[in-house]
Parts: sequence; structure tokens; C-alpha cells
Amino acid sequence: MAVEIVDEPRHGDDEVIVRPEAAGICGSEIEGYLGRMSNRVPPLVMGHEFAGTVVDAGRGLGRERWSGHRVVVNPLLSCRACVHCSAGARNLCAKRRLIGVHVAGGFAERVAVPAANLVDLPEGVDARAGALVEPLANAVHAIALARRLGPAETAVVLGAGTIGLFALHAARAAGIPDVRVVEPHAARRAVALSAGARDVHSDSAGLARERSADLVVDAVGATATRRSALDLVRPGGAVVLLGLHEDESALSFHRVVRDQVALQGSFAYTDADFVRALDLLASGEVALGELASTLPLEAGPEAFATLAAGPTAHLKTFLSAVPS
Repeated sequence: MAVEIVDEPRHGDDEVIVRPEAAGICGSEIEGYLGRMSNRVPPLVMGHEFAGTVVDAGRGLGRERWSGHRVVVNPLLSCRACVHCSAGARNLCAKRRLIGVHVAGGFAERVAVPAANLVDLPEGVDARAGALVEPLANAVHAIALARRLGPAETAVVLGAGTIGLFALHAARAAGIPDVRVVEPHAARRAVALSAGARDVHSDSAGLARERSADLVVDAVGATATRRSALDLVRPGGAVVLLGLHEDESALSFHRVVRDQVALQGSFAYTDADFVRALDLLASGEVALGELASTLPLEAGPEAFATLAAGPTAHLKTFLSAVPS
């Protein structure tokens, strides 16, 4: 990671230039930093979780609509014409890309963004909260998929990083009354408990003996957590696979088949999920507590190194060229 001077971004007629005021560092970006995420090819300006202010707008959309507006950026790019896009599932588009993954993202002073990917940031909502809309939308989408598979009264979330905590919030917002969290990091367990978990556990052994969860959300994506998910879910229950830590895992498919366990992958979100996530944050239904201060872009390399060294108690680390 390095801070460099690059060419100014240029916008097309249907694009705007956004000045990011808060850009969150995602766990997937740490994986890319460590060389474990092949879709991030250097040199690349990462940053797909960000909010800021529109400082310039193209001719094709009318400067009056966006110039000067505070916005949240939906980083998901798609063709907007295929059967999936037409059905509102742009996350399944065969041509999908992400700002900050396939094109330059929010760890910069300015970034070019399609106007169609902007959502107004409500007055009074901090840019850091706006940057958290994207990870919360992932969790909202995962819980929505799970609810299609059947009712759930009890849920277990594996991992209490940002996505895991937001899966907890999304499950509670969806009306699941009993949500428990498994997380080995003590400080993260404390945060999960304060966020509304009915109980927290350092490992899944005790819960596995009960095998009573209607729903298990794996927010980590390691072989160990995927196996734990199968150990925890009841016969006829559902496992939503949200984490991407490892590409391949050996699982007990005799258990999957004989107990009719539903395995559901979940990637990104729909536009409706994104707006729902913003509504949850803006309304206070998902309360974040005190967020970490935004760090300058120059602190980015050190921040990445710190996060790569192991979990922290912070919900999210934010970067920005705009002083906080």
C-alpha cells in the first residue's frame, strides 16, 4: 500500500465526481492486501464502502440534481439491461463489477461514479454511517434470502466483525427474536452483546450439542466456520454462506442431504437492500454507538498493516482526504 499522486478522475456525461468524506476498510480488502483475493489486481485504488459530496457533475444528468449533494455510493456496477438487472437483482448480473475492485474507488481525494449509483445521504447522517450502508446491505440481503427459505425463531451468527455484527442487526430488524453470536475475540463478543445478541460464545461447541438453530449465518467463510454452521443448524434449517475467507472447504454432505439442510450463498445486495440498509441507519433502528475517527489517507498503509495483523474492537476503520 502506498499514497501516490495520480491523474484527476474524469467523468462522462452520466457520471459525477465524488469527494469521499469517509471510506471504510473492508475485510475483503485486507484479503486483497494479503494477496488472497484474486479479483483485486494492483495497481488499484481500493475503497468500495464510502460516502461523500458530489463536487462535479456531467451534462447528461443535470447539474441541479447532484451538484453539492451529500451521497452514499452504491459501488455495484452492472449492465442494467439483462434479465437479472431487470428483475432488480443487479448483484447477479454476468457483467457485474465493483467500484474499488475493478475500477478506482474511494481511498482517494476524488472518484468518478455513475449518477445511477448515488443515493442521497439524509441530513444529519454522518458520512461514516453512510460508509457503513454497503456492509449493512450485505447483511440485509443475506437475512432476506434466509427468510425466503423458511421461518426462523433462532439464529446463530458466526463471526462478530463488521459483517457479522450487521448480520446480527439485520436479523433482529427482520424480527428474529433469538440471535446468538460465536466469536473468539473477547472485545468483539462484548460489542455483539451490547448490539442485542441474546448470548455470545467464544466457540460453537456448546451450541453444537443443541443443534437447534433455525438459521446459521457464516460471516467468516473459513472451513472451520462452514463446518461449525452445519454442526449448529437443526434438521430442515438453513445456512447462509456470506464470508469469503477461503475459496474451497470440505463439508459433510451426508449431513446436508440426510437432514435436508439448505445451503444458501449470498453475494452483495439489491438496490432495495441498499436503500433498506440506509433507512435502518438513518432511523436509528440500527444503532452504531461511537464510531472511530476518520484517518487521513496518509495513514492508510499503517491502517492496513494493523488490520492485517489481527482483529480489532473497532466496528470499522475509516480513511478520507477530508479532515474529520
